[in-house]
Amino acid sequence: MDKKFVSLAESVPAEKFTWRPGEGVRSVSEVFLHVAGANYGLPRLVGVQPPASFQPKGWETSTTDRAKIAAALKESFAHLRQAATSLSDADADKPVKLLGAESTTRAALAFMARHMAEHLGQSIAYARIQGVTPPWTEERQRQQSKKSQ
Repeated sequence: MDKKFVSLAESVPAEKFTWRPGEGVRSVSEVFLHVAGANYGLPRLVGVQPPASFQPKGWETSTTDRAKIAAALKESFAHLRQAATSLSDADADKPVKLLGAESTTRAALAFMARHMAEHLGQSIAYARIQGVTPPWTEERQRQQSKKSQ
């Protein structure tokens, strides 16, 4: 999923990063930064702290620079991957608090995956509204076109 987020962020024109579908709704850049912030913050649920350099306050509005946002996504997904792979099989059923309720590490990881998927769908919709076809869709369409020739 990280490659899809990064390639989509790199495909949306930089001037479209401030676009938002309505007042009070996250912009393109804010959605991408929200995902990166969650990738740093949500692993706290399973005992993995974010890097000291991550400051959640104001994170989602900290930049609209496409290159910085793509880099933040890459770095945050690396952090999330390291957090998940540092867990042992025995950790899966370890109790954790998830949104104020008793849960397990396994459920927390599933929550993180659902969160990413939800915002990937949102980002795809934002991109398509801006006339951007997701790069993986564009590639599949090229391949299908070659096969039919």
